[in-house]
Amino acid sequence: MANEQLPPGVTVTSDRNSISASVEVDAAAAEVFDYLRRPANHPDISGDGTVRGTRSGPERLGDGDRFGMRMKLGVPYPMSSTVKEFEQDRRIAWAHLGGHRWRWSVEPLDGDRSRVTETFDLSTSRFPPALRAAGFPNRHRDNVARSVANVAQHFAG
Repeated sequence: MANEQLPPGVTVTSDRNSISASVEVDAAAAEVFDYLRRPANHPDISGDGTVRGTRSGPERLGDGDRFGMRMKLGVPYPMSSTVKEFEQDRRIAWAHLGGHRWRWSVEPLDGDRSRVTETFDLSTSRFPPALRAAGFPNRHRDNVARSVANVAQHFAG
């Protein structure tokens, strides 16, 4: 999707430390949040296809929970993360050993609609200059855009 249009309805914003993508979803905030906090759904949500499945952890994530995922970026590898932010039906964020965060926010809208936002935030990283030198946060533009589009698609059908 590099240099291509964003998925329909998706907006992207960024600053020095983060990049976010948002889209409106045809579902109530509590329903969207419940979908996002289940690691078993993450392979379907993943905008870059690196998330392959769960390895460990609870069915639904909560504050401080640890969970493990099976990943693949060229070669398979395990990833363990810890929930660092949690506000029921509104926000969940996790970080792995590198310290940067993947944050999901859900905002209720009129009726049974909500706005979902995914943010890659390197401000909490152990070494932000290394991530910036590698092209982050903007390097995740397409990933976060596809991720929120995948969530919207899940609730569209």
